Amino acid sequence: MATPIVRVLSYVLAIVGFALLPPIGVAFAFGERACIAPFAVPLAASWCLALACWFAKSDAAQPFEAKSAFLVVGGAWVVTGLFGAVPIWACGATQSFHDAVFESVSGFTTTGASVIANVEALPRCVNLWRCETHWLGGMGVIALAVALIPLLGIGGFRLIKAETSGPEKGKVTSRIADTAKALWFIYFAMTAVQAALLMCAGMDWFDSICHSFSTLGTGGFSTRNASVGAFSNAWVDWICTVFMLLASVNFALYYRLLTGRAGELFRDTELHGFLGIVALSVAVVTCVELQDFGSVAQALRFSAFQVASIISTTGFMTSDYSVWRPAAQVFLLALFLVGGCSGSTAGGIKVIRWTILAKQLKNEFSRLLHPHAVVTLRLNGIAGRDSIVPLAAAFVFVYLLLVLVTAFAGGLAGLGLIEALSAALSMVGNIGPAFGSMGPTANYGALPVALKWWYAFAMLAGRLELYTMLILIGRAFASISTSRATRR
Repeated sequence: MATPIVRVLSYVLAIVGFALLPPIGVAFAFGERACIAPFAVPLAASWCLALACWFAKSDAAQPFEAKSAFLVVGGAWVVTGLFGAVPIWACGATQSFHDAVFESVSGFTTTGASVIANVEALPRCVNLWRCETHWLGGMGVIALAVALIPLLGIGGFRLIKAETSGPEKGKVTSRIADTAKALWFIYFAMTAVQAALLMCAGMDWFDSICHSFSTLGTGGFSTRNASVGAFSNAWVDWICTVFMLLASVNFALYYRLLTGRAGELFRDTELHGFLGIVALSVAVVTCVELQDFGSVAQALRFSAFQVASIISTTGFMTSDYSVWRPAAQVFLLALFLVGGCSGSTAGGIKVIRWTILAKQLKNEFSRLLHPHAVVTLRLNGIAGRDSIVPLAAAFVFVYLLLVLVTAFAGGLAGLGLIEALSAALSMVGNIGPAFGSMGPTANYGALPVALKWWYAFAMLAGRLELYTMLILIGRAFASISTSRATRR
């Protein structure tokens, strides 16, 4: 009899396996016959496993407890990363399986850090799969499972909470399955709209779909070695810029907009902060780079694209920012620590946490100046939100600690200070490119194997808001310690 955890993991793999059908179709369409089996075999295996667990399931369904929810979500993302690596490796896109795992994990976590030097030489089906992993991981594989499999509605809210981003996680509808369906519908519609616009701007249908997957998933994989810059198309740049920013906004706000609650957008504190940071960053970087690009239009185009790419943690490139002026690079590096909004497909610390800490700092100054004043934290026009401050502070502390440990690992592996630190920020923040030898025109293929595995863990931890993976590792160590104590 399959345990509930194994059963859910098998269903998640079956859904991810179903997503292998489009690459199989592309392989048939473009005559890439050698790649059909590498996609078809994992698909068949995932469905056989799911059917076996379905017929072996227990009649008494039980809700997931908090510990089990973390185990399910963490386990789902680990096995999905391994599963997604199979067709990449079997098609010969990478020389080793650990490189394929790095590429797959980077895809599903929407990081976009690649170990492949020449993506234009890859079969089209592999490039489609790489970009499709961004799209699946952007909204979340667990959210997709909850939307498609009614049985996961039991304990589904715990699973969604363990996967989605932000300090506060709630429902936009009364049922969590309906919430997942609504958000996935909006996500799909936005992807379709961007693909249509890119085709109108001159892209072919294949590149349009691939880059829309990467944009809405805020991933960064491209079908071209020079990323979006290979198209040298201002309309393509601006379309991607707009949709990268749209993907960085809480998708729950889009649902409220569609259901006649547009007023909530104007009251949303995080959205105000996000738009303010974007506007300031674009203005500053444009001014700094104005002399290099020669005109306001060109400077604005490339600066806005790069700001949107980094703050959304997408990682696309139209210009090599590692050769920009130091002042512009400093501003872009600062955006590595920001990220998008909670409830979006973007990674990073999230604007809401910085907003909370900034408001708390302001309140502390007020208390120092006016000791008897009653000061409280206000979010979205609602007062008395002080209880959320410790949550934000604890997360930022753990986040920066993981960045430090990851930078130390990079240093041990021989990376320089700038490379180690920026790559650590990139991995944990799911951004992709970094600075120095890890810059936007480079790749991660030459890194030592051990560092690639650590980076894969850092990417997973960053995508799942740290706690899920840390709790999973903590439970694993606890189990090992308990078994050793028992043997003694």
